[in-house]
Amino acid sequence: MKPAAQVVFAALAVVLVLAAAGAEAATCDATQLAPCAGAIIGNAAPTAACCSRMKEQQPCLCTYARDPNLQRYVNSPNGKKTLAACRVPVPSC
Repeated sequence: MKPAAQVVFAALAVVLVLAAAGAEAATCDATQLAPCAGAIIGNAAPTAACCSRMKEQQPCLCTYARDPNLQRYVNSPNGKKTLAACRVPVPSC
């Protein structure tokens, strides 16, 4: 392999590793879903900020659905409607 190709390959490998690490770095924090309060508690349409946060917190939704303090929000009709509007699958936990 030529030295220039090795450098490009190494740089690509570093970018892929960093991207994978960032994807796995989602921290479960239900307060991050605060922009969704109007949609989940009220009947407002979810905002772009809500959907962005919902997608970031998607890996945590089963944790929230099992939490006695949060499950009513995840499993509520408005919670499911918000998930659907944001194109986030309803968790099957």
